[in-house]
Amino acid sequence: MNASAQPLIVLDGVTKVFYTDEVETHALSGIHLQINKGEYVSIAGPSGCGKSTLLSILGLLDSPTEGQYMLNTRPVADLPLSERAKTRNREIGFVFQSFNLIGDLTVYENVELPLTYRGMKSGERRERVNAALEKVGMAHRAKHLPSQLSGGQQQRVAVARAVAGHPSILLADEPTGNLDSKNGEAVMELLSELHREGATICMVTHDPRYARHADRSIHLFDGRIVEETHEQRAEQELTESGFDLH
Repeated sequence: MNASAQPLIVLDGVTKVFYTDEVETHALSGIHLQINKGEYVSIAGPSGCGKSTLLSILGLLDSPTEGQYMLNTRPVADLPLSERAKTRNREIGFVFQSFNLIGDLTVYENVELPLTYRGMKSGERRERVNAALEKVGMAHRAKHLPSQLSGGQQQRVAVARAVAGHPSILLADEPTGNLDSKNGEAVMELLSELHREGATICMVTHDPRYARHADRSIHLFDGRIVEETHEQRAEQELTESGFDLH
């Protein structure tokens, strides 16, 4: 990690506890994490280790029980709900495993929808949507409904929706989870291309073949960061484990 790079996200001592009846579940315990502008980070670990909880906090979908979260040098851990929603809409792009497209809206309308919540003028919305669909190779499907698309195409539209708002960070939660290996690899290459163009990406994945696309991998276990690996070392380990990387 470049020491002179600007931190976009800083988590300091973030803990998340869920309370049900008389049981306390510590989903995250004392997380310290910095993600710099232009970095590509993957979050890995076994089921139940806290990956999705961490991504929910990063995406302002949930709040930490303790600790600080700085986004673009601004404290955001304790924002009121309305301010949290506004910040999420402007600063964060989401790509979900299940695509989360609205079935009765066209591809174009799905990508446009988050921009309408900003009160953006129609001309600027049109430019943003068309550019995003071009970027993911889906401009020719703008008038189609999600049901008329393959899974890989739907995920491309989801990526377009995420990047159309020019977010500070793109959060991807198992973006290949519902795709076959060919479409999964195509979506991963699309994310890598966005990263090469300057996007900051944080991705949860259980698949070590996809984690290699990132500059840095964060490994969680029982709600704690237990290891960090960097791309070069991770690739060497995968090769030794028998994964075909090319």
